[in-house]
Amino acid sequence: MKKRISLFLAICCLILSFAGCSSTAKTEGTITVAAASSLKNCMDEKLIPAFNAKYPDVKVQTTYDSSGKLQTQIESGADVDVFMSAAMKQMTALDEKGLLLEDSIVKLLENKIVLIVPADSGNEISAFEDIVKADKVAIGDPESVPAGQYAKEALTSLNLWDQISDKSSLGTNVTEVLNWVAEGSADAGIVYKTDAASNSRVKVVAEAPEGSVSKVIYPVGIVKASKNQPAAQAFVEFLQTDEALKILESYGFTANK
Repeated sequence: MKKRISLFLAICCLILSFAGCSSTAKTEGTITVAAASSLKNCMDEKLIPAFNAKYPDVKVQTTYDSSGKLQTQIESGADVDVFMSAAMKQMTALDEKGLLLEDSIVKLLENKIVLIVPADSGNEISAFEDIVKADKVAIGDPESVPAGQYAKEALTSLNLWDQISDKSSLGTNVTEVLNWVAEGSADAGIVYKTDAASNSRVKVVAEAPEGSVSKVIYPVGIVKASKNQPAAQAFVEFLQTDEALKILESYGFTANK
């Protein structure tokens, strides 16, 4: 009887040992997060450090660019575990090609589209309709940059696109657009509200009129080819916590309801 009890206890210990290893494996290793440029500040400054405080054994590598470029990189086989897009278009395209883990997409955040000018600007631009007064307008390339797609949508809706398209400088990502306006090389630009809040050298003069542009949704999803899906899942789940959402809201985002 004693031998049976000892054997039973040994088996239980062995099972618990494996369970412990399995639990550890869920939060170990390295993941690469490919995120829209507009997420860089909050990710690097607070979000990733907060995640690492809970998951110290997971190393988070990041790559930032326009969502369109990141989509292309993932399609080409880039080593990415988590994709955070600035629009549903790119996320949906990857999902339709079967490149994302099934049911992993979360419509996480909402942003706003705003019109900015240099902080020391003395021009008379104070509304979207005034953008025609600018000699040079900076927007993201509508072909690959979500902020540019939203900008074109808003300007088209307001019957302004044809008037400013010829004097527009097209940025490869929203950060480039922001910098052009901050430096004064563009009289006005269209970016996300969160980007404008990150640079004191620009000021917001108007928000895109309601009804002129689609809701700006930031989704997150797990790439099916991820080599560390458990850690990727832990990261995506963390992004949905109150702690993470409060950090994101402090940078101007709002949780998507």
